[in-house]
Amino acid sequence: MSNPNVETITSTADRIKLGLAIAAFVAGLVGFYALASSPTIARVGVIVAGVVVALVIAWFSEPGRRLVAFGQDSVQETRKVVWPSRKETIQTTVAVFAFVVVMALFLWLTDKTIEWVLYDLILGWK
Repeated sequence: MSNPNVETITSTADRIKLGLAIAAFVAGLVGFYALASSPTIARVGVIVAGVVVALVIAWFSEPGRRLVAFGQDSVQETRKVVWPSRKETIQTTVAVFAFVVVMALFLWLTDKTIEWVLYDLILGWK
């Protein structure tokens, strides 16, 4: 059995860390807009610094470490994907384009047929 007080302290500490990370990120954004008259490099530097500080703070929390592990697992999964070759990509693109053209023609013919039946045959408008 685990001690609920220890879990609460850890959870509270993680919440504080994540709150500080969010505050650092927001401070970077505020600094970006507060330095509107400064050179662009200074503005971008402030926002990058806010993001870096936020990431460092978040790294020391359990949710931050889980997010990094999730990112690493995602990168490993993308390496397992069998990407189509150039030839397969072109063939698929041509097939999709041909299907779109055929469906456009079908819908246009259907629309014109319904228009002809409704306006010319039923209502007698010409």
